[in-house]
Amino acid sequence: MSKTIIVTGASSGIGKAIAKLFIEKGFNVVMNASNEENLNQAFQELGSPVNAIIVSGDISKKEVGQKLATSAIQKFGSVDVLINNAGVFAPKPFLDVQETDLDRFYSINLKGTYFATQAVIPTMLANNGGSIINIGTVLVDHAIAGFPASAPVISKGGVHALTKQLAAEFGRNNIKVNTIAPGIIRSPLQGKIGVENADGLAGLHLLNRIGETSDIAEMAFQLATSNFITGEIINVDGGHVAGHLFG
Repeated sequence: MSKTIIVTGASSGIGKAIAKLFIEKGFNVVMNASNEENLNQAFQELGSPVNAIIVSGDISKKEVGQKLATSAIQKFGSVDVLINNAGVFAPKPFLDVQETDLDRFYSINLKGTYFATQAVIPTMLANNGGSIINIGTVLVDHAIAGFPASAPVISKGGVHALTKQLAAEFGRNNIKVNTIAPGIIRSPLQGKIGVENADGLAGLHLLNRIGETSDIAEMAFQLATSNFITGEIINVDGGHVAGHLFG
């Protein structure tokens, strides 16, 4: 029987690339995004595949995570993999950050990941295993002075910490929990945060190029099909954290 994966934030960028790859690999895929129109468009662009369904909703609301798990079980019979990709990110100087900014990043990035994971764990326990893959950021471990982003970074730092804790808590139940920390990736997010030419940031990576959404999707597939990787924060960043490129 084909395995079933839930992908949040699946209407564009990394989430859409992940959904596309898993659909092509024969997985059953539940695609989620907060904007129903964009989600429908993404689904159609992927060919309206028979092994996928769409469930719109704001992942920061606990009932949406439960709806995703219920929909997956009703349609496909299980939840084997959850990819917590939905997130928001925007730079802002520390002294300009408002409480509303903090609340937004916490709610979507951290609480959304937390609630969606809570919703699928019972099914994974019943099925004697599963895989949870979170999307973090290299900026948790490699801050950039010219890119002040304390509010979103600490919300993602919480996701990194949650990864370790859940890997420990559910390891004996064969539930693997890992985080992918991307470097600069070519996606719509760059435009949203004011980066007009993402390739201009290539020098942040030792490989002197930015990543593609497919790079993250391929790592997600590796983790989803691995039986012996858990509790890891895996940088998929072209060497962003490993060192500096000069000359």
